[in-house]
Amino acid sequence: MKINIINSSNHPLPHYETLASAGMDLRANITESITLEPLERAIIPTGLFIELPIGCEAQVRPRSGLAAKKGVTVLNAPGTVDADYRGEIGVILVNLSNIPFTVENGERIAQLVIAKHERAEWTEVEKLSETARGEGGFGSTGVK
Repeated sequence: MKINIINSSNHPLPHYETLASAGMDLRANITESITLEPLERAIIPTGLFIELPIGCEAQVRPRSGLAAKKGVTVLNAPGTVDADYRGEIGVILVNLSNIPFTVENGERIAQLVIAKHERAEWTEVEKLSETARGEGGFGSTGVK
């Protein structure tokens, strides 16, 4: 799949690090570093603008290493970039650790996954089909 992209940063285009990678790293495109205090959040610009085909979305997801090692993650993960959005891709980072975290220009802050999706059409009914689970909600299937 080919996707039109504008890169207003000085950083390389997002790319797959390995043959089997699902996501491409997004980099911070900032003129000065941004320090996130514990529990603080900020929208970090990437300098990227994309034109997705209809029927696709770009999912902004956390980088596992950043989350595990630093306690920093994407707040609305996965964030969705719709096919008709033409603005700059921003990443809502949040610092869930107990120490400040500084984002530097060019730092890999999130990953982008391109995914196809379906459009649903609702059919309003009086009753839904029955299943073994029924209305059992959170935790109803057990923990083991």
